[in-house]
Amino acid sequence: MTTKVRKGQWPGNLERVEFSRRFRNGFVDPAFRSEDVAIGKLEAIAWDAYRDGRKAPFTRPAGRGYTDPKYELSVEWIENSERLKQAQKVWADPTTKTRALVVCGSPRNDGTCPGEISKTFRLAGMVSEVLAEEKVEVDFLDLSLVTSDYGRHIHPCKGCVSTAMPLCHWPCSCYPNHALNQVNDWMAEIYERWVAAHAVVIVTPTHWYSTSSPLKLMIDRLVCADGGNPDPTSTQGKDPAKAKKIELDGWDFPKHLDRRAYGLVVHGDVAGIEGTRRALSDWLDWMGLVDAGDQARLDRYIGYFEPYATSHDTLDRDLAVQAETRNVARAVARVTRALRAGELKTETETLPRPRPK
Repeated sequence: MTTKVRKGQWPGNLERVEFSRRFRNGFVDPAFRSEDVAIGKLEAIAWDAYRDGRKAPFTRPAGRGYTDPKYELSVEWIENSERLKQAQKVWADPTTKTRALVVCGSPRNDGTCPGEISKTFRLAGMVSEVLAEEKVEVDFLDLSLVTSDYGRHIHPCKGCVSTAMPLCHWPCSCYPNHALNQVNDWMAEIYERWVAAHAVVIVTPTHWYSTSSPLKLMIDRLVCADGGNPDPTSTQGKDPAKAKKIELDGWDFPKHLDRRAYGLVVHGDVAGIEGTRRALSDWLDWMGLVDAGDQARLDRYIGYFEPYATSHDTLDRDLAVQAETRNVARAVARVTRALRAGELKTETETLPRPRPK
């Protein structure tokens, strides 16, 4: 079977004037005016990098273990890949301490516009406290930092997987793209934190019948963990024709994050909590993670149709939700221990997938 690469959507590079406008938007503060000449010089360098497509300024031959050892790979990607390999070794070592990643999925914190901490942060804190009591090492990932930190980004997934699965590299090689100023990508660190975790607990608010935007960005960027290609030299970087051929010749869709336990706490105030929780459960199941039972998958309203302004007070009074949230952590801790001890195995582990994807 053969196919062709479809073209014609991209409008092409920016004109020089528009590039200048966008570049200088980073220097609108009047305090920069004394350095306009220097900014102009930087702009000229950035324009050359953009025009020439210098995505990865630093490369080196891939070396042993790759399909094409002489292919010039991004040094940044190689370093990220090596960190994931090391994290996986530590994860697989039964003598290491059990580690859980607790994800706070709200974009709200008191360091920027909302001016107040989120209920999600408080609930995630309850999860973390119980896990610590259960002798689990907690890695707290607060996704709200993308809204309050300088230069912290989770760039959007570019959808390489829909061209062909082998074009989606593990870890993601789409970023950083220095030519497009798509830098400071937090996912390089987040991938490693997922790999290192024996369990993951996601705590999220419901935004418009779905997850928050920072959480959705992370979820989409984790697509490379479900079938992603750990060898960019096999596709000569981002060659879509080569990637299509590799997939059509047979691709095994490796699951890079399977056999980790998970729990969920989804909350809202009006509608959408059940659909959000189900979507998250389905996603994690598809990725090969192991649910920690019915008490580890929680969706609850906090202050149903009550004012936003008093929602923290409502959470203070809702001792049942607090207890249920803590039970999510207890269930995850117990199932994770059983998984690591070999006492619990998923029934479908040895079943072949008739339609892997």
